[in-house]
Amino acid sequence: MSRDILVLYYSRHGATAEMAQQVCRGVESVSGMAARLRTVPAVSAVSEAMEDAIPAAGPPYATLDDLKECAGLVMGSPTRFGNMAASLKYFLDGTAGLWLSGALSGKPAGVFTSTSSLHGGQESTLLSMMLPLLHHGMIMVGVPYTESGLMETTAGGTPYGPTHHAGANSDRAVTEVEKRLCRALGARIADVALRLQAK
Repeated sequence: MSRDILVLYYSRHGATAEMAQQVCRGVESVSGMAARLRTVPAVSAVSEAMEDAIPAAGPPYATLDDLKECAGLVMGSPTRFGNMAASLKYFLDGTAGLWLSGALSGKPAGVFTSTSSLHGGQESTLLSMMLPLLHHGMIMVGVPYTESGLMETTAGGTPYGPTHHAGANSDRAVTEVEKRLCRALGARIADVALRLQAK
């Protein structure tokens, strides 16, 4: 039985990567659970271009086995016109085999995002990220209003998942409340995964 929660993300300027680290901290605050941090390569506009198999820095690139083996999934992406980034969508588009086998069905999942503007499509991005996970049969987990940060935040944060307001130059630091909401989601996913495995 897996005790790994896959924290899968794509980040361009570092904010989504920072959020992913906070999600991992939340996962690992649950006794017996571990975070498996993975990213995806950028999609090239030139179809022949290939990324190296191992990134120059940061976590390894995700594989289908990472998805198959996980007890739960937390997925993050910057917002692209109210939708997830192409790099993450490209990776998900290659998961048909897992869908056919039902490998992700019944596992908990959550999502998070970062935007340049406060009203730059945070909630629509989170909802768009949920769609392929629902098709896989995953159990969506959000952030409940019992998390006081949802009422305190003056930056990002939604019940659909943690968010970050990065600013027009993508240079605003992730706030303490935004970090707390990321950790809360990681802990919730880990806790739900444990409860599901105990059945």
